Amino acid sequence: MTDLDGTLLGGEPQERRRLRDALVRHPHITVVFATGRSLASVQALLRDDPLIPVPRWIIADVGASVIDVPRMLHVHGLEEQLREGWPGARLVRARLTGFPQLVYQHGVAQEGRCSFHLHPEGLTGALRYAVKTLGCSWSYSSGRFFDVLPAGASKGNALELLRRGMGWPRQAVLAVGDSLNDLSMLSRGTHAVVVANAETALAAAAPVREEVHHSVWEGAAAVLEGMERLGWLDRRPVTVGYHRPPVRWIDGGWRSPCSPNGILPTLRSALADERLNAVWAAAHTGEKAPTATAATAAGVPLSLLPLSPERWAGYFHRVCKETLWPALMSQPDLIRDLPDHWTDYERVNIAFAHHIGSLAAQGGTVWLHDYNLWLVAAALKAQRPDLAIGLFHHTPFPPPEVFRRIPAAEQLIDSLAYLDWAGFHTTDSADNFRRLFTSASRPAPRLGVHPLGIDRRAVADMARARLVRRRQAGGGDGQLVLSVERLDYAKAPVHKIHALDALLTQAPRLRGKVSYRLICPPPEPGIEAYDTTREELERAIDRINHRWATPVWRPIDYIPHNLEFPEVVDHYLAADVFWVTSLADGMNLTAQEYITTHHATERPGTLVLSRYAGVAQHIGSAALLTDPLSTQDLVATLHAALTMPVHERAAHIDRLQDLLDIPTPDQWARACIAAIHRSRAPLQTDRPLAPATT
Repeated sequence: MTDLDGTLLGGEPQERRRLRDALVRHPHITVVFATGRSLASVQALLRDDPLIPVPRWIIADVGASVIDVPRMLHVHGLEEQLREGWPGARLVRARLTGFPQLVYQHGVAQEGRCSFHLHPEGLTGALRYAVKTLGCSWSYSSGRFFDVLPAGASKGNALELLRRGMGWPRQAVLAVGDSLNDLSMLSRGTHAVVVANAETALAAAAPVREEVHHSVWEGAAAVLEGMERLGWLDRRPVTVGYHRPPVRWIDGGWRSPCSPNGILPTLRSALADERLNAVWAAAHTGEKAPTATAATAAGVPLSLLPLSPERWAGYFHRVCKETLWPALMSQPDLIRDLPDHWTDYERVNIAFAHHIGSLAAQGGTVWLHDYNLWLVAAALKAQRPDLAIGLFHHTPFPPPEVFRRIPAAEQLIDSLAYLDWAGFHTTDSADNFRRLFTSASRPAPRLGVHPLGIDRRAVADMARARLVRRRQAGGGDGQLVLSVERLDYAKAPVHKIHALDALLTQAPRLRGKVSYRLICPPPEPGIEAYDTTREELERAIDRINHRWATPVWRPIDYIPHNLEFPEVVDHYLAADVFWVTSLADGMNLTAQEYITTHHATERPGTLVLSRYAGVAQHIGSAALLTDPLSTQDLVATLHAALTMPVHERAAHIDRLQDLLDIPTPDQWARACIAAIHRSRAPLQTDRPLAPATT
């Protein structure tokens, strides 16, 4: 049961077309229009608008009329009940002539009601009392439509009479609306959806029940989402679960990630393949709801789970970043026990499980991502045992003794045991995960090692294009050392600053000849876990710049904000040395991007790489490996990079590129999904664990 203007007729044309096509494919879904329009107006819509689906019933005139569409006849038995006691439009107009603020809607066909235009300030107590003395009710919507109705007429009453007459259970009905006159039908105990573009008054007055969903989509997309959530439509064989969507809502519009690499663009690229027939389930937070164009902006089918900012803060800012992230980074002393916020983590994971379960096809494949959804497996398997569930870890996985420092470690292990498959970038992480289950005396899920590469062709094309017109980012004849990383203690940014200070102390001849550029954007607002790191980093940078700077040179150029990817490529091309010092890391795609940009443009360069970065297990034999836990090792390795002859740097990049034979994002995604799909087959216990290549 859906309102028309702003609801079924709202949103983008492509979303309206999707809704129409879905209803055509599912003829068992009975469509009921519930509108303030007259029958004649709805008939004109059906005749002139090719995107409007054909209803079985029409509730018109704000609930005063009910029409049987196949015969296009009024259902007089129901209308008599709805219009009982109606004095007639002529008498209503005559009795309300004393209210000049009412402007009668001439030329608008009306049955069983009397409709006016009315400014909000004109909705006075005297007017409401006058309507009541007529034995009538009234409805006001959209800040301008005032309808005087029979006392028993409303969209909700008409729905209830029709529902009882047809024998529909309440749980088999979905009501969707956008204006305040839809409140009556959203309050009948059925499933309901409040569209994102709804009147503020409706959103505030809607019943607070689990069955009432406040969509982040507008118009037709919200109607479609409501049916998808209830499992009324064909479900997708592949459902991807990640805590973030592939686009961000910024300044009133959807924005895509600037880099072609990383988990968001990687998954978006994979899901854009229609042959995969997948849907992406992600969370959405924020006070302003996005529009339905998100699905097309992302280029993939997207289903968002709304979360309040408060719930998101407890879940992500606190538990994920202050309890779980330190364990993954093998920093157990930083793990915080946050029992009050652990409830947020549990509730978000359970909500994700229900959301994913409503989207996944029978016997389908669910591909979860990262530690943010560790509790989904148990909740989802209890709800949908038919699903094959896999989870890929884009982070390193810690040794069992570190993992067990997490306060809720046993609860997490219990959930992870319900996975059919767990994927990792490196064999070390996979072995740590397997040992966790060995110590827990329970079988581990199937394991796979699938290193993730970058879109090398896209990066190479960008590098060649930028080389022609890039601004010279360096200065003079000196060398530029570059790091590109988000602000995180696990990236060891302060370690690098101290190492640079020690290098200048030990080799003062480098003063004025070496500059270090740190591109280090902050995390999203609200994450307190990195505040100390930011403060220490900025103090260290100020101290060293003050100590070593000259009138024409300073050792550190600090860029604490995001850059568009073409700008990052400019910095890659300018850098003589790329410096990665992670204490623990996934694949570190920036190192791969640096190698690719220099190889594509035939520019020499040197990669100094932490031995703890995941990519070190694949290209470490060619990189200059360093230990960020040792200041002296950092200094010695950086010095070796800076003193490497140019011809050796060119050969160095060539060797790195030869080893960069890591699956591209689309190959990686297909391999992971295939592995999850196969995971329901009988387990081969003697199968060795080996990296998967495609």
